Amino acid sequence: MRLGDYIDDYCTRCKRSTDHSIVSMMGEDVLKTRCRTCDNEHKFRGNKGGKKELSAKEAFDILMARAGAGQAEATTTEKKGRKKG
Repeated sequence: MRLGDYIDDYCTRCKRSTDHSIVSMMGEDVLKTRCRTCDNEHKFRGNKGGKKELSAKEAFDILMARAGAGQAEATTTEKKGRKKG
């Protein structure tokens, strides 16, 4: 690798892994990168940072839990709004 080469890294401004340019190096180690999307310059993070990526199963389980909670709230609201007649 050398200065100006492209490398993937986590951008703190974009909040995701994006394409970066190498700005600073010490020997073979990358020290700073610049995001090619937003031009934010930051320390090289080794493409680590932000929230952990979810697996498909974890994302599905979270989605189903939220959908189930929404159904329970809707049912409770409907029962409260009924009048006895």
